[in-house]
Order: sequence, then C-alpha cells, then structure tokens
Amino acid sequence: MIRAGVAGWDYADWDGVVSPRPRPRGFDPLVLLAEILDAVEVNMTFYRIPAPTAAASWERRTRSRPDFRFTVKLPKTFTHDLPAARGLAADPRAAAGGRGDSAPPSRDPDRDAALFRDAIAPLADAGRLGGVLVQFPQSFHPGEKQRTLLVETLERFSDLRLVVEFRHAGWGSEDTAELLRSRGAGFCNIDQPRLPSTLGPTSLVTGPVAYVRLHGRNTESWFREGAGRNNRYDYLYSSEELEPWVATARRIAAEGADTFVILNNHFRGKAVVNALQIKAALEGGLVTVPEPLLAAYPALSTVAKPPEGRLPF
Repeated sequence: MIRAGVAGWDYADWDGVVSPRPRPRGFDPLVLLAEILDAVEVNMTFYRIPAPTAAASWERRTRSRPDFRFTVKLPKTFTHDLPAARGLAADPRAAAGGRGDSAPPSRDPDRDAALFRDAIAPLADAGRLGGVLVQFPQSFHPGEKQRTLLVETLERFSDLRLVVEFRHAGWGSEDTAELLRSRGAGFCNIDQPRLPSTLGPTSLVTGPVAYVRLHGRNTESWFREGAGRNNRYDYLYSSEELEPWVATARRIAAEGADTFVILNNHFRGKAVVNALQIKAALEGGLVTVPEPLLAAYPALSTVAKPPEGRLPF
C-alpha cells in the first residue's frame, strides 16, 4: 500500500482553508486528515518528547481508520544538536562550561532514547506506527565524524523502523545506500530546491519502509537568512510536477516496501492539496475534499468527489 499524507496537522494558517472558520464545537483537525488521507507525520516529537498519553490520544482519535498510519520524527537532540550534525568541531570550552562554537547536548541520550520509545509505544503497540524519520540538517555533510554519528544513531534505534533523511548532496551515493541497507534502514527520497549543495531526486529503497518527502521548490528562500518557515514551505506543486513522484512511489512500492509519500509544503494547506492530488492519481479515482479547501483551491475540482461525497467542513 502507498500512503499519501502530510507533515503535521494543526497550523494557524490552515484555519479557514483546511479547517473551517470558526471551528465547529468538537472539530479535530487530526480526525479530518484521517478521513481524507492515509498518513500523517508527527513533527512535535522533533522539538520535544511528549508523554505517552499524547500518542495514545492520536491513536484513539483515528481508530475509525485502522489503515491510517503515523510516522514520527526522531528528536533533534540526536540529529541537529550535536557538533557533528551541524558541521562543527567539538569545542572543549563548551564541555567545560565556557563559551564555544556549540553547547553539549542538554540531556542524557540514553534517557532521551528511553523517553522517546515510551512516547511512541501506544502507536507501536496498536500497529499504527509506520516508521521513524531520522532527519539530518543541510549542515550534516559526509565525513568521518558524521558517519560515526549516523551509525551510532542507527544502532541506538535499531529496534525501530527507521528512515533517514539527508539534505546535503554528498549523501546521494551508493556507499550511503549500502550502509542503510546493512542496517535495515530506509532512505528518504526528497524533493527540495535544486541547488549545488542540495540532494536531488532519488528513488531508493534500502529498508522495509520506503519514503518520499516533498518540501517545495522555493529556491530563493531556501537558504535565505530570516526567510522563515512559511516562506520556505510556501509552494504549491503543479500536477505536472507531481507526476514523476507518483511514478517514483509506484516504482519503490513495487519492491515490496511500505511506502509513504509525505508533503511538507504546509503553508496555507498546500500540502493537503498536493497530497489529495497524489492520492487521486495513485488510486485512479476521486477523493474526498473539505469544502473550505475546495473553495481556496478550485483546481481540486478535477479530483474532488461530487458535493454529496464531500465533507461539509
């Protein structure tokens, strides 16, 4: 099965576009996404590790869709906060409490790993955890220290269905693919602005989970200081731009992996628009579209079910 979904589910700029404004009593954006898509990527775990009650709530609220899956991002303490991840040399002054290029991790990694496993256990126990995304930053370049950090991370979480996302072009090699295959981890095939240092399109399957992640193509804002999250991810793919990724999803799914196509161009619900277009293309039929979204993006009328088959909100 190929599951189309989005990264995150509750953004302020979705009000009146994806979610109705004002929201009806009891309205739940996660439940809405579970009604119209097949998966959601949990972003909050990247910034902080929630209590297990959060994941238990996510599972309970989407229980009417047993095939709906969650993918979860690994906390950034394992991918972004270490000197090797940011392309920095460790500074002994930082470890000693003085000022340096970077600060040491604020928490014990073994403790964080245990807390993370506890946090996602309700999804895993219910069979609703599709995979864990290990997202490294653009500053994570191939090198001895970086490879060591990668291997340590894969080993630390070897019991989970990992998918690794690289942004830097240097990781697009057969050596990288072979390393992930040897550890049973997936390679995240991404779409992002085409720049000399950015990883281009791939169609790799290196583990039991195959992943496609589309970020948009805002080249001018991608590395611009002060651009902000909304500017970087404010991009709507055309149907023509999506077609090659639909073909990629079919191709990698044919290799037998559980396949996810996640849209991260989230500003003003554009990720939901493109995810629905991909879902319609994969299934070869019409899809359920919320009325506010159809009003904001009339182009969805070509893939939307008739009015009696749409959600009223």
